Amino acid sequence: MEVCVDCIESAIYAVRGGAKRIELCSALSEGGLTPSLGLLRTIRAQIVCPIFCMIRPRDGDFLYSDLELSIMEEDIQALLKEGASGLVFGCLTKSGEVDEIACSRLIATAKKSNPGADLTFHRAFDLTPDLQEAAKTIQKLGFKRILTSGGKQTAEEGQDIIRDLIFEYGESSGLIVFPGGGINPKNLENLLDHTNAYEFHASARESVPSKMEYRNSECSLGTNSNEYTRKISSIESVSKLTRIYKEVKLKNTFK
Repeated sequence: MEVCVDCIESAIYAVRGGAKRIELCSALSEGGLTPSLGLLRTIRAQIVCPIFCMIRPRDGDFLYSDLELSIMEEDIQALLKEGASGLVFGCLTKSGEVDEIACSRLIATAKKSNPGADLTFHRAFDLTPDLQEAAKTIQKLGFKRILTSGGKQTAEEGQDIIRDLIFEYGESSGLIVFPGGGINPKNLENLLDHTNAYEFHASARESVPSKMEYRNSECSLGTNSNEYTRKISSIESVSKLTRIYKEVKLKNTFK
């Protein structure tokens, strides 16, 4: 189980709940952006767990300029040097295909910094016009994983496509396709049974009120922000997901 986190509390709670891997980013409200070195350092000092860092310099699309790719290269080098176990990124062309040139550039930077770095192509994959062709390209480029909701808003909606992708790219292919997007304790069992996924991705977050006593209700500092509520991964939610995963795998072992 991979849990996506953007703060120190979420990382600690995710591991306590049974997460086997952390996807670390900032600004999950924007779909996840590159995390800071300070956040990675602090989390590594608190938990023992593989940490994959998001490489995404801004919100919006995944069509990057040369300068933006330079930023991503700098972040890749810094985060791997700081101990990230893997990276999560994806680049697309104007027509929505996987950008082989941009991805190859970032992969070369990663492999130069750490030849053993584990690479995941994130849900930019879901914005491509042909998921099967995109998967072939991603495999050829050398990514180890694809995170996907099957081209739909949630993994539950895209479960048929995820199933087909997992069937096409079995363990022997060297490419792991795993679901993410709206996964929760209510839909995980069915999703695992339907797709036969070996891994899955969730944030398992709950809204937590601020401990601030003084609150200015007439001022908000962002377009869609709420300064007095945060979303943090829940130990209970992660534990439920972990338990369901183990029960499903045990059940399928004895079928």
